Amino acid sequence: MTTEIEAGTRGATRRAFLRGAGVCLGLPAFESLLARGVLGSELPKAPTRMAFVYVPNGVHQHNWWPKATGKDFELSPTLKPLEPVKKWVQVLGGLDQKNATAGPDGAGDHARASGSFLTGVRVRKTAGADIHAGISVDQVAAQHLGSLTRFPSLELSCDSVHKSGNCDSGYSCAYQYNLAWRGPSMPLAPEPNPRLLFERLYGAGPHGTRASSLAERRELNRSILDFVAEDARTVAQSLGQRDRDKLDEYLTALRDVEARINRAERAKDAPDPDRETPSGIPASFQDYIQLMYDMLILAFQTDSTRIATFLVASEGSNRAFPEIGISEGHHNLSHHMGRREMMDKIAEIDRFYLLQFGKFLEKAAAIKDVDGHALLANTMIVYGSGNGDGNAHTHHNLPVILAGAGGGLSSGRFVKHKSQPMTNLYLSMLDRMGVPTVPRLGDSTERLADV
Repeated sequence: MTTEIEAGTRGATRRAFLRGAGVCLGLPAFESLLARGVLGSELPKAPTRMAFVYVPNGVHQHNWWPKATGKDFELSPTLKPLEPVKKWVQVLGGLDQKNATAGPDGAGDHARASGSFLTGVRVRKTAGADIHAGISVDQVAAQHLGSLTRFPSLELSCDSVHKSGNCDSGYSCAYQYNLAWRGPSMPLAPEPNPRLLFERLYGAGPHGTRASSLAERRELNRSILDFVAEDARTVAQSLGQRDRDKLDEYLTALRDVEARINRAERAKDAPDPDRETPSGIPASFQDYIQLMYDMLILAFQTDSTRIATFLVASEGSNRAFPEIGISEGHHNLSHHMGRREMMDKIAEIDRFYLLQFGKFLEKAAAIKDVDGHALLANTMIVYGSGNGDGNAHTHHNLPVILAGAGGGLSSGRFVKHKSQPMTNLYLSMLDRMGVPTVPRLGDSTERLADV
């Protein structure tokens, strides 16, 4: 008779083979089996993950920065919500985005701030179709590591979705509403609806019935792709060269979708989390943010992706915050001109965003990864804004937090770097993700040391 141990050992061998073949399994590691030796004496190695969280309009600088550097630093008034997870965060000073400054382009700091945040390039000042940014750090990682998971990357937002239009002094809305860029003219639109995001990841319907709906959706998507590709070949014959270039970009995006479908079909069984599908966008902004953070954690936990961006609100957002008694718009308040009452409200908004981020980190620290350590121990998360001081529209000494300990980060301290491009940090993160050496990203000059 086959013993439980023998059956479990064969199951572990089969799982190891499937992982080696690039198949993603959605089951978590069960401690009871690990403890009994069914899955072997050694815990599996957990993957390293990276995420980028963006908040708009800079911060009230006086309340943001801690007074002392090093491990013994005291959290500033704005950063106090991070007290329960202080050991997991690095506050980084001295990081700049010089390509977000005005230069010869004049007004448009909000568009440049978010457009350059993950790319490090000076975006083209245009409100037309000729947008031009650069590949973002998340997509550099996705190009090399995206094939290891069902989704190369995920893009999330708690704001509207725009790819065109004039949003900031002659700059396209694409720069403010999209963090991730697959290429200079190819922004990746984020998903703002948690229900649609969940169904895209795991299928529609209740727990136990999602596999069939996911298979149906894949088949429908494949049919649509076939139809569009055939239509595109017909249209291409009558296009000029510039339009053909645009069409080629579009077809490249379609091929990426097709590749994702193929990977999903090879993986066969998608994860099926034992939780209800979100009903949609919550009425409360606070609940909305938390739900999207939960979706991000779930995607990492099920190894559906290892790379993500989260645009909490678009740069220049003028949202009010009734949850904390602030009826004025965020952007309007950021131009406080030194008025104490307005500065205090900006500091409260900064704390509100940090409180949501802190709750997210607490959840990630409480979840055990497949190696028995906290999920946060294997994750790198950048939190920040492309504006430093929202009142003056500065783009140096940006408010940046690097959370987690993925890739061997030295968390739990405040480090002042000496005026370096933000992209230097990204090169160091790509190294820790295991991406083959990237010599340069945007305006980078070297790897950021001491992270």
